[in-house]
Amino acid sequence: MPVLSTRLSAAAAAAFGTPYDPELRSATKPEFGHYQSNVALRIGNALGLPPRSVAERLIAELQLDDLCWPPQIAGPGFINLTLLPETLAKAVNEPETFGSNGRRVVVDYSQPNVAKQMHVGHLRSTVIGDALCKVLEFVGYDVIRQNHVGDWGTQYGMMIEQLLDEGITAQSLDLQGLQQLYERSRKHFDGDDAFADRSRLRVVALQSGDPETRTMWRHMVDVSLDDFDQVYALLGSALTRQDVVGESAYNDDLPHVVSDLEQQGLLTESDGALCAFLPGFQGRDGDPLPVIVRKSDGGFGYSATDLAAVRHRVSTLKADRIVYVVDHRQALHFDMIFTLARTAHWLDVPAEHVSFGTVLGPNGKPFKTREGGTVKLVDLLESAVARADALLDGREGVDRATTARAVGIGAVKYADLSSDRGNDYVFDLDRMVAMTGNTGPYLQYAHARLTRLLSKADASGEVTELKDPAEQRLALLLTGFGAVVEQVAETLQPHRLCTYLYDVASALSVFYEQCPVLSSEGETRASRIALCTATRKVLQDGLGLLGIEAPDAM
Repeated sequence: MPVLSTRLSAAAAAAFGTPYDPELRSATKPEFGHYQSNVALRIGNALGLPPRSVAERLIAELQLDDLCWPPQIAGPGFINLTLLPETLAKAVNEPETFGSNGRRVVVDYSQPNVAKQMHVGHLRSTVIGDALCKVLEFVGYDVIRQNHVGDWGTQYGMMIEQLLDEGITAQSLDLQGLQQLYERSRKHFDGDDAFADRSRLRVVALQSGDPETRTMWRHMVDVSLDDFDQVYALLGSALTRQDVVGESAYNDDLPHVVSDLEQQGLLTESDGALCAFLPGFQGRDGDPLPVIVRKSDGGFGYSATDLAAVRHRVSTLKADRIVYVVDHRQALHFDMIFTLARTAHWLDVPAEHVSFGTVLGPNGKPFKTREGGTVKLVDLLESAVARADALLDGREGVDRATTARAVGIGAVKYADLSSDRGNDYVFDLDRMVAMTGNTGPYLQYAHARLTRLLSKADASGEVTELKDPAEQRLALLLTGFGAVVEQVAETLQPHRLCTYLYDVASALSVFYEQCPVLSSEGETRASRIALCTATRKVLQDGLGLLGIEAPDAM
């Protein structure tokens, strides 16, 4: 609670002349109260004083009688605080709210490639990016979503040349046909130097605006975006066609990127290519690593496109913060792009690479089909929905199709978001759709159970009493929702919100066991109904921030 930190800091200033940050934390055990601070140990270490005597002086200056029971000193000098029941009740009844913070954040995520079906590799970026956008909006950011689709570069030169060689039209191919075309062109490119040279020249023609080339390319893009929209709809993603700003969008700015870098003396010619060699970036052999801005054939690589995107997001979109949700293999690339952009004075706001690990199969290796191919994302999602539908068999009063979709898609999303994004995780549908443990369906069921209970209750009022420890534990957790969401917005680690929601659902389960609601009477009944209402809202809002639906019945 911010007020506790403020008063502890004021006590430190009064006692020792410095408003130390109390670094208030939730107590690790019930016997330690609700909150703990180690500020006395830090002050004691800094001033050479016994921490317990420092704690005593802090408590003497501390004005918390209206909020807490008398503070306690534990161990070498920890200060333990326990909120009064009325303080807890007030905090539950008046949850923290957020207004606009006046800042704009651009979030780059999903990034599928044109002419290829979305696969399991796109799951993480899309799910993590959606959740972070919702969280950042919740705490007051103006969020601009950017879907930086791969619609530019060598592969389109290859595919268009293959079309011409085979005498077929782009308009005759759907997305699966385009993917097969890509696979044929890739083999052709790798095995025929003359075809590879023609493909590279075709890329230059594409970038130069050749009408025939652009027409074929435009069809590939349109077919792909139509398919992406269907996958996003199934996934429940907030991304729309308006959020698509592909690599091609920056084509006109690429010559200006090169000329600006040349004027600043940041480019060096290397084997015909224009490169930036930045201090501190070396390969395993010790040789400097280049950022290839313009290739030897005159074409531009994705480094140039990413630099143009940075310029656009800062100068045109007026971003105060930029977030890139891209897998961990691109860490070095973004480090170099950000460094070069800052050196060129194009980037003067925080730019963060939100990296993530790999989705693994049951064998602990990257998730593949039995034939060794990539797993299509739509197939994976439909399997999850089917598995959830089977679990709902025989349940009455449930819109089965809608609920199966919410539970199946929610299970996949929660499994992805609930582990530290930097870690790999095994895709295990049986575990994901389980109704027990730290899973999406467990939280959804907790919400549905509350909805059913509240449908039998009177209109909810306010929490007025918290006598039972289980009530107090649940109420204390509810008061932390805003702080957890703020923490996720700062750290860009959505698993922290998942952990919090699971703690809330677990505390709710204990509350059910120890505190009758509908069978209680008078003020106790009314207060517990209000506590249930507040808990339902936190679960609903929290799941919503994760991009997960909260069904009213399961």
